[in-house]
Amino acid sequence: PGQDVQGPVKGIPTTAEGLQIANYLPETAKVMKEVCTIHSMQSKQGDHDQASYLLHKGYNQLGTIVHPALGSWVTRLKGTDNDTLPGYIAVNSPANMIGAGWMGAKFAPAVVTNPEKGLEGTSRHPSVNEEDFERRLSLTDAINKRFHRENPSPNAKNFGMLFDEAVRVMKSEDLAAFDLTKESPTIRNRYGRHTFGQGCLLARRLVEHGVRFIEVTLGDWDTHYDNFTGVQARCQLLDSAYSSLITDLRARGLLESTLVVLSSEFGRTPEIQKQHRNGRSHHPGAFTSLLAGGGVKGGMTYGKTDKEARKVIENPVTFHDLNSTIAYSLGLDHAKVIESPSKRPFRMAGPDKEDAGPITEVFG
Repeated sequence: PGQDVQGPVKGIPTTAEGLQIANYLPETAKVMKEVCTIHSMQSKQGDHDQASYLLHKGYNQLGTIVHPALGSWVTRLKGTDNDTLPGYIAVNSPANMIGAGWMGAKFAPAVVTNPEKGLEGTSRHPSVNEEDFERRLSLTDAINKRFHRENPSPNAKNFGMLFDEAVRVMKSEDLAAFDLTKESPTIRNRYGRHTFGQGCLLARRLVEHGVRFIEVTLGDWDTHYDNFTGVQARCQLLDSAYSSLITDLRARGLLESTLVVLSSEFGRTPEIQKQHRNGRSHHPGAFTSLLAGGGVKGGMTYGKTDKEARKVIENPVTFHDLNSTIAYSLGLDHAKVIESPSKRPFRMAGPDKEDAGPITEVFG
């Protein structure tokens, strides 16, 4: 606030002492007492695909291997609290960023493309009654067992496990977690009647049902042109959904045991590009991420940039550090090594050369 580079955006006070945020986020301002603001994020990747890959997976994208996403690491190391629902669910997320990579299909996410429709493909076709369905399952099981005996393959085995998991979900009462019609219109409106808002509401319901890791994506922040118009529009979607999620988790006694992470793959340049109708370009050198719940100190800030947010000047944080911090919050060893099928060592924190570690100062 107070710098020429801020443009028409105004700072407003929040419930976190001494912290201001953009006036585009009035509801979020009310919950900042629950949030730790990391002002000193930085990355070496300024390309969308490379930066998003690093954000999700902790490694640089290579042509020789596909790395597991963070959700796959968490479900492999931590397991799940629900025996029937998937441990890792991705809502409206880019397919190339959320997969399990070399960990295989067992740790891949269940994908929800439209929260209004829930987890699609989980009900019998109307023309198939329960008796016929069970007969078909028995026949499929017999064929699969013979196939696996004659063709022992880890990939085929993993696919079979996914099939069995899908059948368990179909028969589970917990499938109701995906039914947003069970929420009142008032609550649904408060989150926002859009994909991100309903996705965050779905995330809250999934947390209540013991799902370990949920990712909800809000895209279209690439404001090379008309930055202030575009950011204001996206913030309206973010504001209602994020603030409602934090508020509801706190009200239900779930925030302390649930870590909520809000992050982008990089920031935007301080320079306002007037030749591009007041656009901003990519800026991985300094940006902000938010943590809430999961033992994190609410209302605090960590790290610092210069006055125009061009560079980090105090307590720099990389995605390797952020992922290590997520691991720490979940009681996981960020440096634990797991070998890929090709015997290559990998860690949730990323390559050991990065010397990453959790930001323990943000925990109370």
